[in-house]
Amino acid sequence: MSDVIRIGNCSGFYGDRLAAAKEMIDGGPIDVLTGDYLAELTMTILYNQMQTRGENMGYVGTFLKQVRDVAKDCKERNIKIVSNAGGLNPKSMADEIEKILAELSIEMKVAYIDGDDIKNDIEKFQSEGEQFVNIDRGIPLSESSNTVVTANTYFGAWGIKEALDQGADIVICPRVTDAAVVIGPAAWKFNWARNDYDALAGALAAGHIIECGAQCCGGNYSFFEEVPSFRDVGYPIAEIEADGSFTVTKHPGTGGLISVGTITAQLLYEIKAPAYYNPDVIAHFDTMAIEQTGEDRVYVSGCRGSSPPPTHKVCVNTLGINKQSLEILLTGLDIERKAEIFVDQIFHNLGGQDQFDDVDIKLIRSDKENPATNEEAHAALRITVSSTDPSKLGRLFQAKVTELGLACIPGNTGRGASGYNGTPVIAYWPTVIDSNRVTEHVYLGDKSTDVLPTQRLDLEEIYYQQVPVNLAPAPGGETVRTPFGRLYGTRSGDKGGAANCGVWARTDEAYSFLFEFLTIEKFKELAPDMAEYDIERFELPNLRALNFYIHDVLGEGVSSNHRIDKQAKSLGEYLRAKHIDVPSVLVEQIT
Repeated sequence: MSDVIRIGNCSGFYGDRLAAAKEMIDGGPIDVLTGDYLAELTMTILYNQMQTRGENMGYVGTFLKQVRDVAKDCKERNIKIVSNAGGLNPKSMADEIEKILAELSIEMKVAYIDGDDIKNDIEKFQSEGEQFVNIDRGIPLSESSNTVVTANTYFGAWGIKEALDQGADIVICPRVTDAAVVIGPAAWKFNWARNDYDALAGALAAGHIIECGAQCCGGNYSFFEEVPSFRDVGYPIAEIEADGSFTVTKHPGTGGLISVGTITAQLLYEIKAPAYYNPDVIAHFDTMAIEQTGEDRVYVSGCRGSSPPPTHKVCVNTLGINKQSLEILLTGLDIERKAEIFVDQIFHNLGGQDQFDDVDIKLIRSDKENPATNEEAHAALRITVSSTDPSKLGRLFQAKVTELGLACIPGNTGRGASGYNGTPVIAYWPTVIDSNRVTEHVYLGDKSTDVLPTQRLDLEEIYYQQVPVNLAPAPGGETVRTPFGRLYGTRSGDKGGAANCGVWARTDEAYSFLFEFLTIEKFKELAPDMAEYDIERFELPNLRALNFYIHDVLGEGVSSNHRIDKQAKSLGEYLRAKHIDVPSVLVEQIT
């Protein structure tokens, strides 16, 4: 299939199925094997790894096992490997891979990319005018009292293309964008120019779809009963064409499902506006067309592209305040009064709430009236305290709480901490840097090559603006009450301190109703715990979808917020559980 490049992704996160790399190689023909490991949380994990295991660490160690498993077959079949598993230390990972190849007597060229780490340049750049404004909170980094521990620019695809142009067989990347490991090989295959924006936008959409591995193959899918089997769910392959159009598929004989629905769900995952920003191109997700062309084959075409933004995103992690959590179960009658008494006793024993910088108290009412089991009588009380003084937390804090075990309310029992043990947390600081300060460094053998981003090449700016779509009137008539999720699918996730919740319909009529019904006000009414947050609504009529972007709901990111679901993965299914009144004609379409 010389007219396409077949790019298979074997990983959506650090901890994904190890065997997937070998399964992708053995399951059928591919040209490139990619792996995405670097969620924002992963950068924190890798930083902690370097603190405990040494400065030569900081990469995704499990990827080395995958390389060992597939290197021989990749060599024989001329399959390239491109991964961001280099994390905070791509050079050390490349060195380890060289050792594995030598041990296996396999000759493959290994390239690595760096230059993303700007931690040591933060103060210099600030003195030159960079403010590193927090994307979520709108304040400059200078107003944070936290210590910066990592700062990594999200690179694009051109360093990867350069490495492949030089003959690299394996390319180890640092903090590139998730889709870059797909865009780079596609740009290499078809030798795209920097301003082939429509083609690049298509590849960006392909990368966004397959970056989370099995999640576009039926994993985490709202209409999960459509999925034939969840055993051995396949991993995705993007067959990308020269114009950026592509087909998403998976190897035959694997579990899961690839449908217009599963692809739509993934397109809505962790996005904000339909104009999806990347350092190489802006892809307009409201311009693409999606078509089922065969069993487990979905064709995506027509994604328009614009010039990239003038900035690169930067993932800054800071060492934040000390936090400690406790969680107890309250049982039976008078839950709210029991919670009041318990909270009062805890802080009386500790010497008052005012000594802490912050106290967060949540009563989670999972208890049921007239419970059928002991567990159905439980509610959870979670308390998280924050302090710049570590002496107020730790074992002393826990001891003062434990002392109340026989001296407070009836029916309480401990359930352990909910994530914090009195030590400093890592607070995420999403920000941007002027692209004129960005340079990628590609290393292959003894050669080092600097690669400039598109923003530094003085190309003509092009911006595509989609023409608004006119929708048919929403159906009316007699209504029935039904769960929201019987008609609509959702996909939600984290975006730094914000969260997104994408919602899509399966018919034009259902979308017309959704478009008029699910306003921001109605969203807050259905999910009242979201009402305090600023929410934006974005429209993607071509996908029959809306996207809701909830600001600040996740605080300072995954590593430091106090929610049970720290990454907002369950927000969409929560919305689907709500009951709404809809025209009966819509319910008849699904029965």
